[in-house]
Amino acid sequence: MKPKASSEHEDQVGKAGGKITPRAEDYPQWYQDVIREAEMAEPAKVVKGCMVIKPHGYAVWEKIQRELDGRFKATGHKNAYFPLLIPQSFITKEAEHVEGFAPELAVVTHAGGEKLDEPYVIRPTSETVIGYFFSRWVDSYRDLPLLMNQWANVMRWEKRTRMFLRTTEFLWQEGHTAHANHQEAQEEVQRMLGVYGDFAEEVMAMPVIRGVKTESEKFAGALQSSCIEAMMQDGKALQAGTSHDLGQNFGKAFNVQFQTQAGNREYVWQTSWGVSTRLIGGLIMTHADDAGLVLPPRLAPIHVVIVPIFRSDDERSRVMAAAERIKAELVDIDISPPRARYRDFLEVVIDDRDMKPGAKFYDWERRGVPVRVELGPKDLEKDQVCVKMRVDSEAGKGKEFIPQAQFIATIRERLAKFQDALLAAARARLAARSVELNTWDEFLKTFAGEQSSFAWCHWDGTRETEARIKEQTRATIRCIPLPGQGPAPEPGQCIVTGKPSAQRVLIARAY
Repeated sequence: MKPKASSEHEDQVGKAGGKITPRAEDYPQWYQDVIREAEMAEPAKVVKGCMVIKPHGYAVWEKIQRELDGRFKATGHKNAYFPLLIPQSFITKEAEHVEGFAPELAVVTHAGGEKLDEPYVIRPTSETVIGYFFSRWVDSYRDLPLLMNQWANVMRWEKRTRMFLRTTEFLWQEGHTAHANHQEAQEEVQRMLGVYGDFAEEVMAMPVIRGVKTESEKFAGALQSSCIEAMMQDGKALQAGTSHDLGQNFGKAFNVQFQTQAGNREYVWQTSWGVSTRLIGGLIMTHADDAGLVLPPRLAPIHVVIVPIFRSDDERSRVMAAAERIKAELVDIDISPPRARYRDFLEVVIDDRDMKPGAKFYDWERRGVPVRVELGPKDLEKDQVCVKMRVDSEAGKGKEFIPQAQFIATIRERLAKFQDALLAAARARLAARSVELNTWDEFLKTFAGEQSSFAWCHWDGTRETEARIKEQTRATIRCIPLPGQGPAPEPGQCIVTGKPSAQRVLIARAY
């Protein structure tokens, strides 16, 4: 039989894939290279601006879905599904909404070989069509609150696209709720913003700033928009989730009224909130490195890969039997955190492909699998495994030779430490690249060229000043931080105009 390896633990880089451009050399190209080499997605070149999410990428999305879906249901929401096609007249019923989305709409004018009496818009978001159905379902205060969510695809005709971050078609969830009063709606907005923020930090290991959007940046048709903003490794911001107070705007547009306990008729107060597959882009740009993807264990489709190493048929038989036994013990281990809403058992793969071990190491490293186990004849003699973490929590630690029983007994703790280490590293980066700026000259130096940081600055609250900042630097006000999410509130002077400012806001370039 042809030998499978030239050494017990071969670290030679294989030739399984192409080159990943270093982050420091070309960050946008690095991002595309990581997606390609990890086999997360590829451009759907035959469909403008769209992408194909490949199995490894979609498996990550499924884990995001499962975790968020459990959190939504725990807060009383139920899943439903609404039409992909929305009558064009619906979009025009809320003036600010149609103005905000008009440039991105894809419109269906013909079907079945005939011109339609009324065109349909392919769903860019669902406030309008859901408003219509809410008007059919709500009649009394007893019907409220109405708490719904849908997992769906949407289409927004983008001119400049980037996989996961901004594509013409993407996947998301959108929550829609109706309430009897404004206070309940506002509580819902903050509750769901909290769900998103907790998910980002606890599951994605991605720290976020929670805040309120400016009037210029809020969702079209909302009274107010709240958001979570994450810092990517290049210092730019990513809006990772939004939660909107819609007031009674859509209730009035679609006549969603209810009879109060006093017998009066009033319009409902509505909210909407959503996250999308851009979370995967955020995951990549938060944790990946120059060697490829890095996945936090709570979102990794595969937690452990076992690479058997052997030279002969006899060695193969013994090594594979040991690998199967180790896998059988690992897959029974529940690594879900305390109070989890579902069980998360270890996913383990034995890589028995006809390839040199070095090429396999290279392949799995690029896919971001948290733990690699190498297993050869000498390991069997010593009753051990050779373990390599995707990212070492201790500098220079590299490979570890561990008794098999000890490895199996401590794998849960090992993965928990790995998850914690990723969050700690991201938090340290956020702290290191956050600055308080007090003058316009300081601001221009901070955002010179393509640089970006999280800049905490005083702003006079006007659209004119906000527009000037964006026009001159391409940086935008990401949010007005909620209490505890930024520097302690203090009065100051706007960095642009010198006018009074009550507190600092977060400014950064963004994706």
